[in-house]
Amino acid sequence: MQITREQYERIADCFPIQRGNVRFDNLQVLNAILYVAEHGCKWRGLPKHFGNWHTIYTRMNRWSKNGVLDRIFERLQKEQLIRIKVEAFSLDSTSIKVHPDGFGALKKQDSNPLESQEGAGQQSFIWLTRMQNVH
Repeated sequence: MQITREQYERIADCFPIQRGNVRFDNLQVLNAILYVAEHGCKWRGLPKHFGNWHTIYTRMNRWSKNGVLDRIFERLQKEQLIRIKVEAFSLDSTSIKVHPDGFGALKKQDSNPLESQEGAGQQSFIWLTRMQNVH
């Protein structure tokens, strides 16, 4: 799932203007982001031909916070350059079993922290999102 230069030109107005001495152009960064999204790899696992993973991650993070990524993916869908299906998974920490040697915690107290109001407000799960290329 990579975008060609011609496809990039159709969505180029979604990207911020690059200023100064920029090592990676927006197309290269977008293709790296699409690679990580498609393969589900860690940023450190990004192939070397995309460039320095940390530089790409930093730009992706900035784009995400500024709403640029939302505009890009919306436009990619609208132009039918790629079709993405976003799935969300919930991982409930109460269902993960720990080996008996992994406990190392003190014995339970009389009061259960989940019964208190403080413990009731905390979530016991995290959300993970994954993008999948739909053909």
